Amino acid sequence: MIQEMKISLPFQKQAYAVFFVVILSLVRGVTYSDEIGIALEAPMAILAASFCADTYTQEITSRRSEIQRLYPMKKRIYSVYRRIMIQEIFLLSIAAAGYGLFYLFQHPGINRIGQNGAENEIRQFLVYFAAVAVTLGFWGLLSNLLSCLFRNMWMGIGGCLLLWLITNSSSGDRYFGAWNLFSYTFRKIGDSSDLSWIRGKIVCICIGIVTAMVLPEIIEKRG
Repeated sequence: MIQEMKISLPFQKQAYAVFFVVILSLVRGVTYSDEIGIALEAPMAILAASFCADTYTQEITSRRSEIQRLYPMKKRIYSVYRRIMIQEIFLLSIAAAGYGLFYLFQHPGINRIGQNGAENEIRQFLVYFAAVAVTLGFWGLLSNLLSCLFRNMWMGIGGCLLLWLITNSSSGDRYFGAWNLFSYTFRKIGDSSDLSWIRGKIVCICIGIVTAMVLPEIIEKRG
C-alpha cells in the first residue's frame, strides 16, 4: 500500500491539488455559506478528472507496464483499484479542507434560508461532503477508464472536459434537470426540503459502478 501511495500520489500531484483549492477559495466569491458547495463541486470534478487520468497510463509512459504484464490479471486490477481509492480519499480530504478555506478567507454569511446556526451549517457540510464524494468518484473513474481505453491520459481528460462542459451549463441544467450530473450545483438552495437533486447523484453512482465493472476488461484488452 505504501508503494501504491508513492506511485499514485507523487509530490507534484499533491502540490497542484492543494494549490488549486487554495486559489479557488480566494478568487471564487461567495456571499452565503450555502453557495460554497456550488463553488466547489464543478471545479473539484475537473480536478478529479485530471488527477486520476494517469492512474494506469503512468505504467505505460514509465514502461512499467512491461513488468506488470507478467503479474496475474487480478493483481493488476487490484493495484489500479487501490490507486484510485488512495487518490479519491486524498481528493475528498482536499474538498473538505476547501470548504473550510472558504470560511477562513471569505467569512460568508449564514442563515439565508432561515434555519438556525451551527446545526444547519453542519448539516449543510455533510450534504456537501456526500455529494462531492459521489462527484469525485464518478469523474475520477471515468477519466481513468477513458485513459485506459485510448491508452492516453489526455484523451481521458479531454473526454471528461467535453462532458463537463455539456453538463455544467445552463443548457445541461435545462435539458437534464434533476438528472444532471451536476444536479447538486443547480439545486434550489433556497429550498432545503427539495431533494430532487439526489437523482443526479444516483446517475453518477450507477455509471460509476458500471465503469468500475468494465475497467478490468479494458485493461485486459488494451494492456
